[in-house]
Amino acid sequence: MITVGLTGGIGSGKSTVVRQFGALGIHWVDADDVAREVVEPGTPALREIEEHFGGQILQPDGTLDRAQLRQIVFKAPDERKWLESLLHPIIREELIRQLKPENYQLPYALLVSPLLLETDQHQLVDRILVVDVPTEVQLERTMARDNNSRDQVERIIAAQIPREQRCAKADFVIDNNQPLDVVERQVRELHDRLMVEFG
Repeated sequence: MITVGLTGGIGSGKSTVVRQFGALGIHWVDADDVAREVVEPGTPALREIEEHFGGQILQPDGTLDRAQLRQIVFKAPDERKWLESLLHPIIREELIRQLKPENYQLPYALLVSPLLLETDQHQLVDRILVVDVPTEVQLERTMARDNNSRDQVERIIAAQIPREQRCAKADFVIDNNQPLDVVERQVRELHDRLMVEFG
């Protein structure tokens, strides 16, 4: 079972691309989804986060206030390090569990992770696929989507591996600064190539 790591900077359109692979029958595991699952109410990780940051880090319904947590950790690098040292091993373990190939018919699956290259998650994959757009496009899309300030989005981008380095580490790059039909064609062509290579 081959695992292809799909990554890209914030606002690069990873979700759009992975849904196109999904339409071709490819199974994927999304590290962002797993990151949310491991801090759901009642989990040990959420209890540790509440003990560390205080009860105000929770919403009234007991779920994690992710927006508030993001603001804290992107202003305080030590807090970000603490959070990452707690969550990254838990997330990694759950990704491995969900990527087990018991039920897949096709020869490869995708691990979708914005921090694939910034963490040890790249050790879980056999190939790296980068979804790429210019930095200015990342900024515009993320500000529009998440209602974040330009300053906050710039801090998030600065915390990720630089675009040039990300692309240099890629086995494959999909240019997502194109019309949707062109992006779909790139996905289909890469899928066909992977099916031949790994099939």
